[in-house]
Parts: sequence; C-alpha cells; structure tokens
Amino acid sequence: MGVLLNDDEVWAELERAHTGILTTLRRDGMAVSLPTWFVALDRRVYVRTMAKTKKVTHLQRDPRATFLVERGDRWEELCAVMLYASVTVHHDGPLTARVEAALEAKYAASRTDSSAMPDASREHYAGESVVLELVPTEPPVTWDNSKLRLR
Repeated sequence: MGVLLNDDEVWAELERAHTGILTTLRRDGMAVSLPTWFVALDRRVYVRTMAKTKKVTHLQRDPRATFLVERGDRWEELCAVMLYASVTVHHDGPLTARVEAALEAKYAASRTDSSAMPDASREHYAGESVVLELVPTEPPVTWDNSKLRLR
C-alpha cells in the first residue's frame, strides 16, 4: 500500500487543516513562506489578507505559489499536502463575501478580539483586505504515513 492520497483525501486534509503555509516568490526569485488561515471550497484554497502586503505585491507580479498543510506528531502519523497553484487576487464581490463568511465560521473560536490588540495591530487589520484564490496547476505532492502497516 502506498502513502499517496487520492483526490478526495487531499481535499479532506485541506478542509480539516487549521493553518497552511503559503509560499510566494520575491522579485529576485527567493521564496517567502508565511503561515496563514484559509478555507478550502470547491477544490480551491482561499486566503484573506491585507491588500497592502508584500504577499499581494509578489502575487500580482508572479501568480505562482505553493500551499502546504501537515499534521502528525509521530512519524507514523505524518501526513501532508502541498499544492502548486496559480493565484488570483479578488478585491470584492460575491466570492469574497462567501470566503469571508467561511473564514469567520472556521476561525470564530481562534480569533483575538480587536479590543485586546495593540493599536497598531488593530489599525493594520482595519485596512482593506483581499481574497487570494489558489487554483491547483498540477497534481499535489502528498503522503500519509498512517497508510503504512508497521511491523
């Protein structure tokens, strides 16, 4: 039995994961990887971020990205999905409203109330946000060590 995930398992892992790692490319080609909250809907990954970030600048210049989720504390539990994707930046509309509602539902218990944040953080998050839509461009890299039968 192999360790690879089938398509349904890939999207199940993405739907249940809490935090993903989004990697974009700087102008010089250097990778920049950042943790982010996200939702998986309709076999795409969506991230909300502030409109005036380097991440958005990178993606407007080069829409290629990778997205990684993983789980497991022990070797035999290790499971991961990495997507290669093309990213579109959405500023407004029904898609952004749907994604924002899904993000609110998924992370309601994880959020910090804005009144508890430092002023600079509260002001930063009060700015314009955008939704990043990650559309897979090739088969994902996957593995799930729990599929192996140990001796």
